[in-house]
Amino acid sequence: MARIFLSPPNIGKNEELYVKKVFESNYIAPLGEYVNKFEDSIKAYCKVDDALALNAGTAALHLALRVLGIKDGDVVLASSFTFAASVNPILYERCEPVFIDCDESWNLSPELLKKAILTAPKKPKALIVTHLYGQAAKMDEIMEICDSENIAVIEDAAEALGGWYKTKALGTIGKMGALSFNGNKIITTSGGGMLIGQKELVEKARYYSTQAREPLLHYEHKDFGYNYRLSNVLGAIGVGQMEVLEQRVARKREIFELYKLNLANLDLEFMPEVEESRGNRWLTTLLFKQKNAHLKVIDALAKQDIESRPLWKPMHLQPLFKNALAVVDGTSEEYFERGICLPSGSDLKDEEIDKVCKIVKENI
Repeated sequence: MARIFLSPPNIGKNEELYVKKVFESNYIAPLGEYVNKFEDSIKAYCKVDDALALNAGTAALHLALRVLGIKDGDVVLASSFTFAASVNPILYERCEPVFIDCDESWNLSPELLKKAILTAPKKPKALIVTHLYGQAAKMDEIMEICDSENIAVIEDAAEALGGWYKTKALGTIGKMGALSFNGNKIITTSGGGMLIGQKELVEKARYYSTQAREPLLHYEHKDFGYNYRLSNVLGAIGVGQMEVLEQRVARKREIFELYKLNLANLDLEFMPEVEESRGNRWLTTLLFKQKNAHLKVIDALAKQDIESRPLWKPMHLQPLFKNALAVVDGTSEEYFERGICLPSGSDLKDEEIDKVCKIVKENI
């Protein structure tokens, strides 16, 4: 068998067709017909007012902070159990992060959120909550707490396109949401992201994303901006990928169930799904009973040319944030020491899942 990757791209024929049309038009620069179509497809799928195609999900989070007026020493609460891209934009705007641990859902703990608000050095202005591995956080509780404290909620849904909480797409519950189309995501444009939310806020972000250029014939600037927009070539890939998003979600969820069935007799704990939600199961993730048991499995898989990874190392354990305030109870640290991400590509074959499971069984 060829190498089994953790979550490789899965590109179809329509993506190639649309990219060819872009090249035929010679309109490969940022913006264009397919960027507009990509934004429209996200708006329709997520049932959201507006969408802004960008070159990265990180850019989306940065612009969300910028348009919400979060800057210069403001306190921003954030999930600790996540990837650094979720929280680096806090530093871009010279803000002070306060990290919050997860609970049994693996996502941000509402109880610790309450404590973080009380222990923060000053009143927090915003919360960046991550929907980890495509699974919904407890958004009703989180929104109730933040609304009562007038804290703007930004959803890091970079891993979670295709996931839902009750009747809402992940990323559409707070003030603004960020999506990612990096090469390992459930759909990809090779690199790219999307900011979604209220039209007024997204339009303001659109202005900043194109160097804050005024709508004049010449180049006029009253404020500073960024070169954050997506190219028409990548927009074309995104249009094709959106056409099969529901198929991708269905297969990712099927892969999760196959792993769960195949490993049912082992003492393992799979990432749960909160009540009244549908995660996209971007990655199949689980916990071993013994600490560091995952390292032996990762090594055994690697020897068979199979890629797997530990769970995210919490932000409060990262050297970059060694001086940051963190409200934690040890949950994410324990998960990091026991957890693994298994191969979860949407084109993963059943026999490849069997091979992965055989190695897992032999090494725990």
